[in-house]
Amino acid sequence: MSQAIPSPEPIAIAADAVTTAPEPVAAEDRIAILDIVRGFALMGIFIMNMPGFATSFFVEADGSHRWTAQYDIAAESIRDMLFDGKFNSMFSLLFGVGFTIQLGRLMQRQVDGAAIGIYVRRLLVLFLFGLLHVMLLWPGDVLHIYAMLGFLLLFLRNVSDRAIFALMAGCILFIPLSGVVRLFVITPAMVAQRVAEGQMWEAGNNLAFGAGTYLDTVRERMAELLFFYGTPLNLWGSVGFFGTLLTTMLIGFLIGRHKLYARIPELMPIIRKWQWWALGIGLVCAGIFGAIGLLYRVPGPSPIKVLGGVAYVICRLALMSFYVLTIVRLAELPVWRQRFSAFAIAGRMPLTNYLMQSLIACTLFQNWGVGLWGKVGPALGLLLAISVFFLVQVPLSRWWLARYRFGPMEWLWRYATYGKRPAMRIAAA
Repeated sequence: MSQAIPSPEPIAIAADAVTTAPEPVAAEDRIAILDIVRGFALMGIFIMNMPGFATSFFVEADGSHRWTAQYDIAAESIRDMLFDGKFNSMFSLLFGVGFTIQLGRLMQRQVDGAAIGIYVRRLLVLFLFGLLHVMLLWPGDVLHIYAMLGFLLLFLRNVSDRAIFALMAGCILFIPLSGVVRLFVITPAMVAQRVAEGQMWEAGNNLAFGAGTYLDTVRERMAELLFFYGTPLNLWGSVGFFGTLLTTMLIGFLIGRHKLYARIPELMPIIRKWQWWALGIGLVCAGIFGAIGLLYRVPGPSPIKVLGGVAYVICRLALMSFYVLTIVRLAELPVWRQRFSAFAIAGRMPLTNYLMQSLIACTLFQNWGVGLWGKVGPALGLLLAISVFFLVQVPLSRWWLARYRFGPMEWLWRYATYGKRPAMRIAAA
């Protein structure tokens, strides 16, 4: 593949850059394949997040099975092996691609550092959206993480491909190294304390989300945010999670740097080859990870769990790559591009749809809404996520974008970034 990639082209201001008033890129100036992949990522993220909406993050902290029906165990295994981590990785890959496209366009139009300033504002607004998402709806937000990693991309924008690959390798190696360190650092007493903490948090979640008022849920989310980022062990785990997202974000950064999304027909032989290698590696590692996760549920580190962690990271990267490459291949065919139209329309307003998922799910599950907290198992949750995506989000996206240029949250993001109100209605534009 390296022979098909030209020499690195660091993002920089072109010599003939035109200075214009800062304004958002037109909604019509989009890359269709990226919207299709975004739509798939949105659906997969909803499936992956559904357990966190329906029950406590800390459920099964002692390694027990909450859901004992065979169809629930099967649905949970399928979700963990085929969806868990693959679609937020896909979203982070798209973030990396989008970074190079957006910043490149800004630098073609701005001089004197204005482009960097605009993109910094863009990231700060995204970070604010993420914090509000945590406080008002759901603590599993990923927007604030993307915003923080986006600042890192700004520092890395002109480094060589070799340095990017080295950083990716370091992020991947962190997982097994961290697992080995845990074997020597984590004591049985610490494991027992973590289990007790998890059970305490689960009880608090059940009171706040399953029986409390909306204000109770806000207080509980704030407490969880402080817990996740305020203890050394949790920060240790967060570094690994950030690293896995950064890995795929850097892959997207390289795709965007070399404009590979615009060279799909030329790269099709390589895409076909990598597609099947990714599937084979991904399925093998998914089987290893799934079996270890099912058979070794006792809390605490162990050598077999280190192997499971390595298999999970490889599975996450491989299956995510297989999904993306398969979508790219099929989208080159007119009949499949038409079939993917539902995903493309949802992918045109990803921020709105991502936040809408939290609003819908919290309304369904928490006590201030329908009150289904703790009553929906993995099988029904899987069906519910797919149904809401296709029966609610896709039709709403289609209806909205037939009338407006941007999703409502995309419009607000642009407005806050540029300080200039974009034309909203298609007729006005």
